[in-house]
Amino acid sequence: MSRFRLLKAVLGPLLRVLFRPQVEGAERIPGSGPVILAGNHLTFIDSMVLPLVTDRQVFFIGKDEYVTGKSLKGRLMAWFFTGVGMIPVDRDGGRGGVAALMTGRRILEEGRMFGIYPEGTRSPDGRLYRGRTGIARLALMTGAPVVPFAVIGTDAIQPGGNGLPRLGPGRRITIRFGEPLDFGRYDGMDRDRYVLRAVTDEVMSEVMRLSGQEYVDVYATKAKAA
Repeated sequence: MSRFRLLKAVLGPLLRVLFRPQVEGAERIPGSGPVILAGNHLTFIDSMVLPLVTDRQVFFIGKDEYVTGKSLKGRLMAWFFTGVGMIPVDRDGGRGGVAALMTGRRILEEGRMFGIYPEGTRSPDGRLYRGRTGIARLALMTGAPVVPFAVIGTDAIQPGGNGLPRLGPGRRITIRFGEPLDFGRYDGMDRDRYVLRAVTDEVMSEVMRLSGQEYVDVYATKAKAA
């Protein structure tokens, strides 16, 4: 049994008891071939919940600091995240964005499923922020369909993105998947910035519809800096 299947078998039931996740539209995820999952990002535990509610393993980029800790907690985090499909990349360097893009492309060209948060970082206030065009470049370079998703309620369980989850009555997670988006009409146009923006905005529009979040046409990193 792979570590991913082991984690699902062990942590899946625990997750359902603790968070009582409600999953909607999972049947919309293609059962084979390259797929991009693109959604909102509210808090740290989004990346713990999403891989455990999909039948297929979802690979995603994560900060290398998640797997470099030497303490017991750090080693457990590394074991979990690499087991569910996190690929550590140093995103702080000048080549971080390119490395993340090329890693995603490799995963998709291998026929696997790649998860991405187009906002590029967690929302600072629960609203949905402008998507970065890396999602569009991946879709157009690989021809992979994009399945939009929304996580709802994780920010109530882990406000601010840090600390232990707050469990209790009224706190529940919903993960909602939309219909796959096909951008084959833009084949060969992965360097056209207007096309990249149009594709990204279409994805974010679907994420907004699924999540019910208020949309802000500003990058989340800029909002955080302000």
